Amino acid sequence: MKKIHQLVLKSYLGPLVLTFFIIIFILMMNFVWRYIDELVGKGLDPLVILELIMYATINMIPMGLPLAILLATIMTMGNLGENYELLAMKSAGMSLMRIMKPLFWVIGIISFGSFFIVNDLVPWANKKMFATLYDIKQQNEALEFQDGLFFNGIDDMSIRVEKQNPTTKLLTGVLIYDNRSRSGDMTTTIADSGYIRLSDDKKYLLVTLFNGETYEQTRNYQWYTKSSLRHHKFKRQDGKIPMSGFDFQRSDEDMFGNNSQTMDISDLQNNIDSLDLLVNNLTATAYNPLLREQIFASDPDGVSPPDTIEVDRSSKIYHAFLLDSIGKLNTRTKDRIYERALRNARSSRNMFSFDESTSKEALNQLYRSKNEWHRKLTLPISILIFFLIGAPLGAIIRKGGLGMPIVISVIFFVIYYIISISGEKFAKEGTWSSLLGMWI
Repeated sequence: MKKIHQLVLKSYLGPLVLTFFIIIFILMMNFVWRYIDELVGKGLDPLVILELIMYATINMIPMGLPLAILLATIMTMGNLGENYELLAMKSAGMSLMRIMKPLFWVIGIISFGSFFIVNDLVPWANKKMFATLYDIKQQNEALEFQDGLFFNGIDDMSIRVEKQNPTTKLLTGVLIYDNRSRSGDMTTTIADSGYIRLSDDKKYLLVTLFNGETYEQTRNYQWYTKSSLRHHKFKRQDGKIPMSGFDFQRSDEDMFGNNSQTMDISDLQNNIDSLDLLVNNLTATAYNPLLREQIFASDPDGVSPPDTIEVDRSSKIYHAFLLDSIGKLNTRTKDRIYERALRNARSSRNMFSFDESTSKEALNQLYRSKNEWHRKLTLPISILIFFLIGAPLGAIIRKGGLGMPIVISVIFFVIYYIISISGEKFAKEGTWSSLLGMWI
């Protein structure tokens, strides 16, 4: 490799790595703020949070890599132009294509590798991320009491403490409302002090209370007019309440294997073929009986067309015959035909609504699978396009650093993002084909 090519390559790799990690960090902050409510207050292990962030980071690569390529290319060519290095190379007889020759090799390798990232690595990370998010949502909040506030993190129980000693964890002024009884009975417990904590395996709530009173309101089917209240005092009361949802439990990742975002291109192709057959079968099952048995059902009290025109019920001749024949019927027969047609129409509408919801869900899955199939191929092409846009722009503006290159890169990326989101939305709704919506 020539030294001039080494200079260009060295000038490019540094900004590429820097801009890539900056963009991924910005996108990751958006993810963290999006799910901050799910992560805070549940006592999660830091390793679980780091694991989730790692999966989300991998998921951000298809969005961040094209922007990093564009920004790094503009910065590199802008630096070379600003320092007159690009001018010196051109004065020596080197064309812009020859100067960028090593960069073409780098971009080619990145584009080729990006396909395997979006086809193999991103689906694996999505499956892991969806499973981890599901497990986090299933976990209850950590058992932490705040002075003077009710803690409602336990189903059918509310606990309030006036003050908690941060060192000894002694609770004073304890008030507990317990509605866990299936019969509807409610228990209210008041204690001067006590301890409430989870067992080591987080499967039981260990309650120890001192100097308190318990009120048990017993209800029956006449609870609104008749109910009984029992009351007793205690010096010490110990309880062990079974709990669930406080320990972090891993669910089966295969639960999310049917999502289009967790499939590679071969699985997506099989899924598309299966959904195509399913949609066709649902359409035939739903609409053919609807047309044959409801909308165009024969009416025994009505009129029958001659054999010569019965073959085509949608022809103008058939409609003219029906209008002429109905006009010759008496009023009572017309009313009976009208009432039966109205019932058939209402029944058809109900049948259509039920069948349409089933086929519409299958059709939405088909559109999403087709979009994901094309997404696997659009990322490598978008990387090449952004490189071919950034290199001439950087040579023209001749500005390096993070100033003008960021402004131009953001403008181009916003246009790219708006077009991509709009095309994907139209393709997901079926307004456009997936080929047009994902490649536009």
